[in-house]
Amino acid sequence: MRIRILAIAAAVLAVAGTAAGAQGLTREVVTPPGATGPAPPFSPAVKVGNTIYLAGQVGGDAGPEFRDQVAAALKKVQVLVEAAGSTLANVDRCTVFLTRQSDFAAMNEVWRGVFADKPPARSTIVVAALAAPALLVEVECLAHL
Repeated sequence: MRIRILAIAAAVLAVAGTAAGAQGLTREVVTPPGATGPAPPFSPAVKVGNTIYLAGQVGGDAGPEFRDQVAAALKKVQVLVEAAGSTLANVDRCTVFLTRQSDFAAMNEVWRGVFADKPPARSTIVVAALAAPALLVEVECLAHL
């Protein structure tokens, strides 16, 4: 299922890139400030015209605690949105992938602290696993300038 979702997302971005070119829009890869090392096999974010497409952000580097992973993933969302020239107030849509249904309430608590006023539209999906066993949450978003 996850692979299918990623394939659909890739197709949407490909169409967006093609449509952008046809409409004279620019397509720019957005990377976090100070990013070093080899690039992953995907772009962390892509800005097409006034729309910012963020790849799934994870917080596994924050440790095993779920709330810490959510906060770290949302911080990465913030860093990328700001690197693209926008703010969290302009995040319009998010999809959250959880590996445990029991984390839903905790995720909402952290979410409210980040998106206190006018939160973005959001879907939350419980999945069997993410890209690495230690990952408990992944957040992908759409934003605008």
